[in-house]
Amino acid sequence: MRPVLLVREDDGKRTHQLQGANRLAALPCSAEVEGMPSPDLNAVETRVLGCLLEKERTTPENYPLSLHSLTSACNQSTNRDPVVGYDEKSVENGVNSLREKKLATVVFGAGSRVQKYRHNLLDHYELEPREVALLCVLLLRGPQTPGELRSRTERMHGFNSLEAVEACLDELSRGDFPLVRQVPARPGQKERRYLQLFSAETLYTEAPADAQPVPHRASPPEAASGRIESLETELASLRQELSTLREEFASFRKQFE
Repeated sequence: MRPVLLVREDDGKRTHQLQGANRLAALPCSAEVEGMPSPDLNAVETRVLGCLLEKERTTPENYPLSLHSLTSACNQSTNRDPVVGYDEKSVENGVNSLREKKLATVVFGAGSRVQKYRHNLLDHYELEPREVALLCVLLLRGPQTPGELRSRTERMHGFNSLEAVEACLDELSRGDFPLVRQVPARPGQKERRYLQLFSAETLYTEAPADAQPVPHRASPPEAASGRIESLETELASLRQELSTLREEFASFRKQFE
């Protein structure tokens, strides 16, 4: 639950003890840990890391992700804020930057020449599934209220109550290197919001109330291509789910014939 705070050398490994939890996370000595509690991710890196966390839990059969799949995930029109239209080169630069920061790794499947990518977050932070779910949604959608987080993390972890979400956020906000912090409510709203601290906070600097919103988009051809690929991916997934449901229903009917 805490980012690494104490470091010691032991049998060729650099071991990090987590304050207040007495849990250990081991890294090779060559790993750079300076700056790990606050890597200051840019917008692309933030989206890529969030997508890797999300797809590992929601579609494990397709994880790790190829560059094409990762780009489609970044450009999804659902469960993302803002919706973007990154091209593959931008996503590749983002995931390579995460690799330099020890937060992602490239892997090759057996008999495959296609590079795939996975995150390394849990190599550096001892996190429970509920904490990963919250951080994932915060990476993908920016500052949110506990109520929003409870509904949006349901596919990855089901919180029993709003109080359980708040308790988990409180844990993540403690210590010398917190992973989230509370931010003011939006104008006209009362419920407090929370922000993840992996990204540079300038990404979430809000415009004055009287300012006109500026849409976040890539150039038109890139945006159109990315959204089409994202829609195609979602459509294929829905078709697969429909086919599975039909088969299950047909099997159910046979029991009464």
